[in-house]
Amino acid sequence: MIPKNIPDDINAELLLEYFPKGTCKVQFRGLHKRNAYNDLIGIEEMHDGTLQLTLGRSGIYDTLPEFMFHPIDRFDNLSKQEEKEKFEEKYDAQEREKKQARRFFEPVDLMLLCLRLDVRKKINAYVEINKALIDILGDEIPNEQLQNRFVRQTIPFLPSCKYIRGNKTLLTLMLRKVFTQEGITIKKHNESIEFVDQDPKYDNCVGGHLDTLYVGNQYYSQSTIYDIHFWPENNKEKDFLHFVDEVETYRCFIQDYFMAIDDILRFDISTNNPIYLADGEKNYYLNYNTNL
Repeated sequence: MIPKNIPDDINAELLLEYFPKGTCKVQFRGLHKRNAYNDLIGIEEMHDGTLQLTLGRSGIYDTLPEFMFHPIDRFDNLSKQEEKEKFEEKYDAQEREKKQARRFFEPVDLMLLCLRLDVRKKINAYVEINKALIDILGDEIPNEQLQNRFVRQTIPFLPSCKYIRGNKTLLTLMLRKVFTQEGITIKKHNESIEFVDQDPKYDNCVGGHLDTLYVGNQYYSQSTIYDIHFWPENNKEKDFLHFVDEVETYRCFIQDYFMAIDDILRFDISTNNPIYLADGEKNYYLNYNTNL
């Protein structure tokens, strides 16, 4: 299917990133050296379902001297009697030579285009995110967290941590994006949790004579809980336990960089598959939260 509403100023390398490999063919037919405005001058769907992109930029043929491919005096000394017929004949011969020359250099043109695509992808990995600021903010991230797949997806958000910290909406959007990229969905809900202060000791007043005054050590506060449902393939219980460790490592990372001081991040993980322990003779099927 031919895409619609393609901007006139789109770069061909940028457009090609959106097409799977092997679905496009490219030919160079332009005489300019621009690679932005009017870079794409034609697009056609072929009989085999692939797209033929015609680029309005110079190929190797256009950058080499003309006398390498055509006689420089081809249209000189044409007789007046046969000027029209001879001109058309020589023009057709030159067009055939152009076609052959372009076809000869086409593999090299395509190789250079693929090289520009690879370079663009490698450069984008550094310029799309503030890598210098990320290295500064994340210079003390432990290796265990750096190797975590969820942490790696979240590291580009480090320069925005000052905006995300304490903002439940931005935090939820970030977590959903990260888990969605790993094929996992999460749900958010609020829950009232009882907190207990084990040592509720405060001064009665500034400069007071009484030593201490004991106040209540229990209070309730709303906490945001994120529910994660895990479905391991082939009912492998070790995958679930490994997943739990991954999420806990990720939780510690989020708690350090993206949570307010008085907030605590909590993930509730569940699975429909049985988790069992084996003693070599019998398999005991237990719920994950069973007290042993």
